[in-house]
Amino acid sequence: MPTFEFSAIDRSGRTRTGALASPDGDTARRTLERRGLVATQITAGTSAATTRSARPVRLGAGALALVTRQLSTLATVAPVEEALRSLAEQAESRKQRDLLSRVHTGVVEGMRLSDAMARLGPAFPPTYRAMVAAGEASGSLPQVLDRLADLLEKKQDMQAKVSSALVYPIVLAVVALGVIVALMTFVVPRVVEQFDVSGQRLPDITNAMIAISNLMLHWGWAIMLGIAVSLALFAWAMTRPGPRLAFDGMLLKLPIAGRVIRNVESASLARSLATMIGSGLPVLEALNLAGKTAGNTLIRAAAQEMAVQVHEGVGLSSALRRAKVFPPLLVHLAASGENSGKLEPMLDRAADYLERDVRSATSVALSLLEPAIILIMGGIVCLVILSILLPILQINTLSF
Repeated sequence: MPTFEFSAIDRSGRTRTGALASPDGDTARRTLERRGLVATQITAGTSAATTRSARPVRLGAGALALVTRQLSTLATVAPVEEALRSLAEQAESRKQRDLLSRVHTGVVEGMRLSDAMARLGPAFPPTYRAMVAAGEASGSLPQVLDRLADLLEKKQDMQAKVSSALVYPIVLAVVALGVIVALMTFVVPRVVEQFDVSGQRLPDITNAMIAISNLMLHWGWAIMLGIAVSLALFAWAMTRPGPRLAFDGMLLKLPIAGRVIRNVESASLARSLATMIGSGLPVLEALNLAGKTAGNTLIRAAAQEMAVQVHEGVGLSSALRRAKVFPPLLVHLAASGENSGKLEPMLDRAADYLERDVRSATSVALSLLEPAIILIMGGIVCLVILSILLPILQINTLSF
């Protein structure tokens, strides 16, 4: 069906622009009149949503959170159509501007906001669209968008804190590895040349370092190739359901990291459930959608099984308890919320507690990891220096 671009004036005298699908220009004009718009110009054109529909567009977590916050603010004082147009006009990146324009076009054509978002594929996650649809159905779209913005911002804040906490240990480990490789490939071989001239019997530690140095010099390419192949095989295995499920299960059993991963996933699930339930979605639908967002496949499988149990009439807290992968705190607070009829705030409180525990555990783990990396690096450097100094001391002793 042809697409017509239009410019029209609404009942309050404001100019509206957009595009709509219509058999001809006269039908397009009548469609606008039924919407309370007086067309000033109608021209045949091609909708941006149609021309770019085959090209998937994605927004980063931070960009999606920002767009949602801005849309929730504007939607409280202006119609959704006008709010989307304003966001599209002030968008800094071309990708974001195109995406918002396509959503705006869909709304102008008469689609619901959730439906206009749905035709953009992966740009807006299913959980996001379901909450928007619930807000439209209940007439509380601005409030739901505000909840969505809070959810996305808290998740983004949590991810940013964990990522920033890991930057220093990763940089320290890379630098340490680089120093050790430099010592073994540049320093040790040059010193060995001097020992070969003297013809003396070298200490065992020196012979070991020389063997490692020769291995890195002559077979370094094979070692790097083996590491690359191993990583490629691991990445391939992680795309298979069985190995990925086993690996994610193993991660949850690790001493400290397992607890952190479990709490991060549980906090995300609890926060999503609280937001969706507060937006008006039924518990079963909220559980189905929230489970799909879990990064750990074992948690995702547990959420799917919980959805089956809830569908059969089991309470959410009982389903959480039967899954045996969620923290007892989450199970207890969910049970308290069900008994008191305040499930949403109790799930939110559980997410707050779990996120606080993650921050505390991460801080303690990193405070131990950083000196551990320094000690390991210092120990290896000391061994290299000792392997060089011992033969030199032997030469000095023999000279006397």
